Amino acid sequence: MSGKAVIVMGSERDLDFSREIAKYLKLLGVSYEFRVASAHKTPQNVLDIIKEFEGEKVVYVTVAGRSNALSAFVDANSSKPVIACPPYSETYSGVDIFSSLRVPSGIGSVVTIEPEGAAIAVAKILALEDSTMAETVKNYQSSKKKQLEKANESVKKLK
Repeated sequence: MSGKAVIVMGSERDLDFSREIAKYLKLLGVSYEFRVASAHKTPQNVLDIIKEFEGEKVVYVTVAGRSNALSAFVDANSSKPVIACPPYSETYSGVDIFSSLRVPSGIGSVVTIEPEGAAIAVAKILALEDSTMAETVKNYQSSKKKQLEKANESVKKLK
């Protein structure tokens, strides 16, 4: 398998949420690395991370809540795909998601709020050039369908 995910967190508080993404990446056989840098507080560190992976086949997954400038900042400074996966915040009733959705022109990051969805998106992007990964994605999706079919058969028996 070639390629990997680079999970960039806005702060260390995002680590537990990022580990959820990593759990699904492992299931899909995607390698990953964690990094922490803030677009607001340490923009040069973000640029250094992008430069570190410049010559590699990577997909960035950005994890930052509140005012998520990280996703758009990474996307604006890299030609690699960026998947924004902001953690849900009860404090803000989810409205902080808008900072991931409303980005400046010229930004092409995609947004999902589910760790599993972020991992699947990474795998699908890598599968464009990796037939083994494409097969892994198909098998994963098939297993999800079989789970639903099994659940359907189980509930049909309920009275």
